[in-house]
Amino acid sequence: MGKLDRFGGVFLLPLIIAAVAFVLIGAPSSWLTLTIAGLSMGMMIFLMASGLSLVFGLMDVLNFGHSAFVSFGAFIAASVLAYFGGWLTSGNIALNILAFTLALAAAITFGAAAGWFFERVIVKPVYRDHLRQILITMGALIVAEQLILAVWGGSPINVPRPHFLEGTLIIGQSSLEIYRLFAFVLGAVVYAALYILLNRTRMGLLIRAGVENREMVEALGFRIDRIFIVVFMLGSALASLGGAMWAGYETIITPALGAQMMVIVFIVVIIGGLGSIQGTLLGALIVALMQNYVGFLAPKLALASNMLLMMAILLWRPSGLAPAVK
Repeated sequence: MGKLDRFGGVFLLPLIIAAVAFVLIGAPSSWLTLTIAGLSMGMMIFLMASGLSLVFGLMDVLNFGHSAFVSFGAFIAASVLAYFGGWLTSGNIALNILAFTLALAAAITFGAAAGWFFERVIVKPVYRDHLRQILITMGALIVAEQLILAVWGGSPINVPRPHFLEGTLIIGQSSLEIYRLFAFVLGAVVYAALYILLNRTRMGLLIRAGVENREMVEALGFRIDRIFIVVFMLGSALASLGGAMWAGYETIITPALGAQMMVIVFIVVIIGGLGSIQGTLLGALIVALMQNYVGFLAPKLALASNMLLMMAILLWRPSGLAPAVK
């Protein structure tokens, strides 16, 4: 561990995993395709997990209902895209972009509004009580899944993609989907914005100070409860954005989407380190790359790869790879 820390620390792990996979796979074109797919998948998982990391790590709230925002983001985006289906297939790239932007904006807006309601009505009464948090947020997740069934039904829904994100880029013998490349860029932009918010702004300073010593910050005249509402709304909006992007990635979604992603999101937050945006990004990339590589090399181990990865990392670093320093 000492040598690894001297040469870049745990943030070299994705490179190490990719290098080992390159040797094991043997075919450069297959390796490149799997790597790009893993990086784009990792960025979408990061969008979903970053909100949970903020709420879990900075506010000490065990929100098992977080994946409900993922599901609603996916279904709302799918509905908006279906409504503007003519714009999506149009040769006019401006209409393509406008329809896609409206779909993402609708998902983000709903996520933020639902996050405000969730924090005020469901989470606020159970602050500092982890057992009740688990019970009440799990109950909220079940209710949310039933609402999705009532509104959209239980049948799988096809999610159209805008024309400008269809197709692939051919590099040598590798085929790279444009949508996946876009997802990677979007995730990188969101990560940069979150990093600046938490580390270079007054709001970020107040968030971290409020977690460390709430009484002191309130004594200075700041309303910590209002700041925490903003954090919760931001986390929920990010989850909905991640769900919207994931819907376009999968192209077919079901009401079970949130429950399926909840396990992966919690694994990412735990192995990355609570409250750490850098750790969440690192965890998301490692999980996605491992899942892609193992799925190619040993398909029967693909489902178990995430759990085995989490066990190995927690045995090495019980607090996660890059936990937030409080």
